[in-house]
Amino acid sequence: MELFIIILAFSLFTSLSICMVHVAAKPGLFRAEGHCVQKTAQTPAAGAKTVSAKVDGAWHEFPLVSFPQAFWDWNRGRRMEYLEVFREILKQGRDAARRPNLAGPHNGMVATYGEAREDSGFKLNNAIKGMGFVPKAEHLQALITLLTETMDGSLEERLNILEGLYAKAEEYFAPDRLVSLELYSKPGFTTQTFINQMLNPACATVFLDMPTFKIKQIARVLHPSDPELSPYEGQVVRYVNLIHSYFHGSFDQDFMAVLYLNTEIYDCSPGSSGGKGTRLMPAGPH
Repeated sequence: MELFIIILAFSLFTSLSICMVHVAAKPGLFRAEGHCVQKTAQTPAAGAKTVSAKVDGAWHEFPLVSFPQAFWDWNRGRRMEYLEVFREILKQGRDAARRPNLAGPHNGMVATYGEAREDSGFKLNNAIKGMGFVPKAEHLQALITLLTETMDGSLEERLNILEGLYAKAEEYFAPDRLVSLELYSKPGFTTQTFINQMLNPACATVFLDMPTFKIKQIARVLHPSDPELSPYEGQVVRYVNLIHSYFHGSFDQDFMAVLYLNTEIYDCSPGSSGGKGTRLMPAGPH
């Protein structure tokens, strides 16, 4: 039964992120050693209030902004619903009435632009990426240890651990960033999202749900084999690979991590008041 749930989750949450075609990789993005180093964005130092990034050919300092309480409440609530659905499937198997909803905080629709891949006439791109919270720096190692030590526990035990983390999301997780994986790009093949983020790290992520949130972000690409990763960056890469394997099963490699650093947050919910593209963060006059 656990195998059925893992296959179901993987097919729903990770196969959405790309339609793969066989084209040559964008030259120059990977080094001879097999790893890449993004030169257009910098991971903010601890306590920093801005993120440095080269957007449209020029370096800028963008403000780092925190999730409003409405985002925390929506994200946590939907993730708790995911866990309940998987508990139902665990107990009832194929007879369970509910399936994971593709809407919600796990599946961010990421828009990027940079340089067209050789099989396209457009540099503009959109892709669905599995996204999640990233722990605060002071909690990263403890949560890496927790995931490592409980990786072989039953699915019910792992669901309970995730529920405990989500219940205290504001305590454990950083308020100004999300994290994802770049599962497919490697020497010989590059996705359009990867090309764009390496060359021009500005992006906008929308979550299809009610309420509807849009976050404008700087994407920081981190390759696990980059010897120049800081201790924090290395822990982020390890954490996101572990949390991915925690639910989808183990893999024989660590994938690239992408930090999505918040610079602007909007409420794009339809309705007669609020929403409709209202900027929530940074707060103040628009």
